[in-house]
Amino acid sequence: MIEKHIVLEDVDPVLFYGAKNVHIQMIKALYPKLRIVARGNVIKVMGDEEEMCSFEESIQKLEKHCAKYNSLTEEAILAIIKNKKSGAESPSSDSDVILFSISGRPIVPRSPNQKKLVDAYQKNDMLFAIGPAGTGKTYTAIALAVKALKNKEIKRIILSRPAVEAGEKLGFLPGDMKEKIDPYLQPLYDALQDMIPAVKLKEYMEANVIQIAPLAFMRGRTLNDAVVILDEAQNTTSQQIKMFLTRMGMNTKMIVTGDMTQIDLPTSQRSGLAEALRILKDVKGISFVLLDKGDIVRHKLVTAIVDAYEKDEKKQTIKNKEIK
Repeated sequence: MIEKHIVLEDVDPVLFYGAKNVHIQMIKALYPKLRIVARGNVIKVMGDEEEMCSFEESIQKLEKHCAKYNSLTEEAILAIIKNKKSGAESPSSDSDVILFSISGRPIVPRSPNQKKLVDAYQKNDMLFAIGPAGTGKTYTAIALAVKALKNKEIKRIILSRPAVEAGEKLGFLPGDMKEKIDPYLQPLYDALQDMIPAVKLKEYMEANVIQIAPLAFMRGRTLNDAVVILDEAQNTTSQQIKMFLTRMGMNTKMIVTGDMTQIDLPTSQRSGLAEALRILKDVKGISFVLLDKGDIVRHKLVTAIVDAYEKDEKKQTIKNKEIK
């Protein structure tokens, strides 16, 4: 009889073991010849060496399944372990799925332009995704980054936003620097919380595997082995976006998202994103994906609101020309 310790590295043990340990109890029942004790993220197993090898392979497959789908069911446990014992492979077809949310919902491109964004990410190391609110730019970009992290293609995710002061001065807001900045970064937290279980997300953030920081904190860094996302890039200055883009290191992909209709910079200041689009448009290896109101995936009223503002903007432009 030998003893082995198996460490669950990529999943939340609570999710893996199931409510009231129902999953681990089922796994134990399927391996009656082994003595199995699960504590924390360590599974201690004792018994026959051949049976133990089969058990370890099953646990690895179950962990991979749980990490991919953010869920584990009794049906999946039976299918994986029984297929393992019969030598068959469990079928899998998720061609359009980027990854699965914590509720098990598949996250897929929901419009032709979102699909273009996903395809452009596969083919290029730098990508600009430009479009109005609600077109899924940031959410899709973060989903691609989380997938790359789960697949161990990169070692970290770095998310950034310019902390533009929308009517409030940072210095007058309560709290330390993190508390002052967090409200600007909340949309990034929201997307991550939808894709990574809370315990695992906390672990990633404490270990700096996932970093969320305002743009100013990027200066002087070289970012290797990462997916780096700059959100709300329309609110960067020319110097800021140039500084950000030149942080790119080896085995790194950069995704820049922005909405040219929501520039919060002072009227005297030109958007760095607009300049970057003009300067970099012919550079090989950089892809530009334009999303429009047809890609909006929020409440149907968002499309109507965007449409109304576009119509009003055209009216104002015509009016101003007539006055001149």
